[in-house]
Amino acid sequence: MVIVEKTKVNQLLLQGDKYILQYLESLGKLPNDFETSIFFDLLRNPNDKVRVATIKNIGKLADLAFLNDLFGIALNDKNTMARREATSSIGRMRNEKIIPSLIKILDDEDPKVVMQAIRGLLNFKENTLVQTALKEIALHPNEEISYILEKEFVTGSQKKILKSNHVESPDFLKNAVIHSDVLDAIRLIPSDSIHLTFTSPPYYNARDYAIYNSYSEYLDFLKDVFQELHRITKEGRFFLLNTSPVIVPRLGRNFSSKRYPIPYDLHSALTEMGWEYIDDIVWLKPEASVKNRNGGFFQHRKPLAYKPNTITECVMVYRKKTTKLLDWNIKQYPQDIIEKSKVLEEYETSNVWKIDPTFDRTHSAVFPIELCNRVIKFYSYWGDLVFDPFGGSGTVGEAAKNLNRYFLLTEKEDLYIERIKERVLKNSLLDTRTPQFLSLNDLQIKAKEYHHANSSSD
Repeated sequence: MVIVEKTKVNQLLLQGDKYILQYLESLGKLPNDFETSIFFDLLRNPNDKVRVATIKNIGKLADLAFLNDLFGIALNDKNTMARREATSSIGRMRNEKIIPSLIKILDDEDPKVVMQAIRGLLNFKENTLVQTALKEIALHPNEEISYILEKEFVTGSQKKILKSNHVESPDFLKNAVIHSDVLDAIRLIPSDSIHLTFTSPPYYNARDYAIYNSYSEYLDFLKDVFQELHRITKEGRFFLLNTSPVIVPRLGRNFSSKRYPIPYDLHSALTEMGWEYIDDIVWLKPEASVKNRNGGFFQHRKPLAYKPNTITECVMVYRKKTTKLLDWNIKQYPQDIIEKSKVLEEYETSNVWKIDPTFDRTHSAVFPIELCNRVIKFYSYWGDLVFDPFGGSGTVGEAAKNLNRYFLLTEKEDLYIERIKERVLKNSLLDTRTPQFLSLNDLQIKAKEYHHANSSSD
């Protein structure tokens, strides 16, 4: 077998790299009597693809005889794919003798090489040397590496122990509308209370109820709200933020209008405070429903003056960062709730949602009920608590109630509180919980009672 295999390889090499590559890629599972020594020469082949294919075949063997050669490739090969595959093949050996080599590879500049080394070392995570080496790179600048290490090596004292049931929320928050400034109210809400938040904050200086001294003040306000929101959101649950760039009109013909990219300025702050970016959904509106910005350009067609009509809004999807997979969240629910919550009807498969806007006699910027319905169906379960910190006209509350979820809204404007009352009190389902309208003082009393009751039971 030795002579036959070497002869075949030598003949293929004479025909060119194309043929030896085809041979290597066709090997499949290697028979027990396969002459593996032919791989040593192929590891030094100048063709990157041949080396990588050779390394992949060596990985099937888990043979320590190749450790030194693979280690040299992992450290020094100029081809990053060869270095990644060499590190992976070392890890497959599953022998403690590979630990020193993999620890040295942790210093590699390519994060994917480092992740392959970590993957191999995690087979020996009870080993003291391995634990020390991995903890030393726990603050690795690559987010995927730091996430893996956080998941594997968070100590018992660092792990967050959830005292509350993941499915349950405080009763005093269910179907509640709080008449208060959002920051005053949200600071009284117990941690780990909310299953889903869907909101659209007031646009910067675009409405009478949203006037700020500066754009930075406006962003700081939203950051404070969303930091508190992170605290009160249950582990691994979702926050959907509907925003879009806003135009502040120009003062006169001698000035330019100003366009503020709200969703883009908020994104980095959200990820820094512990929200993990999941998806972006584009809410697409009919062009006839938006303000026409094309008038001037339509007439003169002069370059630089083009202004497209804004027919989209951004619905950014975030999840409270956790080391647990989504399956963990789902498994917290009893099977009957899972079955009742399934989305069995037709649904939008893309991230572009074509939904007509809604116009309300009281509120100038309202959610369409269809937008709320989709978000609530896709990102929550029956009996969950759905929060809108900028309650507005109460569409989120109405949709949550209709879909057998509980709602929690905060709203500071008297006019909108009255509109919310109309929406959430009408067409009441067979509901045992009547919506409650709370002042800030009411909320303070209920939050204090809740804290006292739960402190006593600990």
